[in-house]
Amino acid sequence: MEKYHLEQDIKVFYVEASSFPEGIKPAYEKLHSLIKSPAGRRFFGISYPERPGKIIYKAAVEESYPGEAEGLGCETFIIKKGEYINIYIRDFMKDISAIGKAFSELLKDPQIDPQGYCLEIYEGMNNVRCLVPLKP
Repeated sequence: MEKYHLEQDIKVFYVEASSFPEGIKPAYEKLHSLIKSPAGRRFFGISYPERPGKIIYKAAVEESYPGEAEGLGCETFIIKKGEYINIYIRDFMKDISAIGKAFSELLKDPQIDPQGYCLEIYEGMNNVRCLVPLKP
């Protein structure tokens, strides 16, 4: 695990998955259908427990201009700047379970923010950075 510094807040809009993990792919499909072109856009996954046994998952994309989310009828989320711990996964599609394994490892760290969330930053079509914020 390495530290990762997010320099600034990132405003994203999202489609919430109807279930976890089954609803993740349909949520991204819906998100992609809302935007004109995915080229040059940063995509994210945001998840956190709602209650024991229930995970909320948000398929998200960075807003490309102010008001884009509202114009599409989407809710927004602010990914907070600051220090995170992370695990980088190359070619995650070869083993999608590697994402869950990475978060299981990250969530064991005693320095994580108990009010935080699990964050996926997709880098291209093949790589993902799994992050959890540290206590401020």
